Amino acid sequence: MSSQDPDPEPPALRPQTLVLTLFGEYVLGRSVCVYSGSLVDAASRVDVAEHAARSTLTRMVNRGLLRRRRSGRRMYFGLTERSERILLDGRRRALETGAVNHDWDGTWTLLAFSLPDAWQRQRRDLRSQLVWAGFGPLQGGLWIAPGGPDVAPIVAGLGLDAHVRVFRAHADQLTDVAQIIRDAYDVDGMARQYDDFLARWERVAGPVPSPDPFAAKLRLVADWLQLVRRDPHLPFQHLPEDWPALHAQKVFTHLDDALRRPAAEIAERVLDMIADD
Repeated sequence: MSSQDPDPEPPALRPQTLVLTLFGEYVLGRSVCVYSGSLVDAASRVDVAEHAARSTLTRMVNRGLLRRRRSGRRMYFGLTERSERILLDGRRRALETGAVNHDWDGTWTLLAFSLPDAWQRQRRDLRSQLVWAGFGPLQGGLWIAPGGPDVAPIVAGLGLDAHVRVFRAHADQLTDVAQIIRDAYDVDGMARQYDDFLARWERVAGPVPSPDPFAAKLRLVADWLQLVRRDPHLPFQHLPEDWPALHAQKVFTHLDDALRRPAAEIAERVLDMIADD
């Protein structure tokens, strides 16, 4: 792909995902708020229509992800404690933890739960949060995750302390760890997601790999974060030899570095900010 070709278009990037990515890239850690009109203009660069951008900002306020601040006749938006936690977690996964787990010490976290049949909502919420935390269902109500993720906030937040048991363990030498991973996780599906990422982004070339570095940076980071947040960070030595996450991470890092400066220059012009006093 030449530097004049259109940006890759990752599928299913919702306006909220792109707006939150924008705040993570250009607002997080700066104690500033952004003028609504400039947010609408910025969103238009990633093909989010004005009405969709404005309704997205309203929904994000209602969900506790953004807060409003009026200055004169203008409305500005800033981060909340909740959105800062989400964005810091995303930054950690994208830039620090990464997509490849080379440092696994052999420890597994085992979580067993037993809920009354009528507790369908609680069961669904628990499963959803366990997946987010890197767990996979091994059998029945037994879930596993590599390493030692802290599940206390999940269990306490759902009020399920009396129904959940958590253990740390190592697999016996008779256990086929690679097979355990395949039983608990959709390894082939994860590999396809990384392959899809590479198909979208590996072709990008040139010193500035986009006619609009700002739009490309938002799409790239949002696409990558969706991917690594779904990745349970499985031990690399027990994954297929051609595991595509390693190459995908190199592609992301290269493009993120190449886009950072030109995208920041555009952001400085496009985003109208005030100090968050």
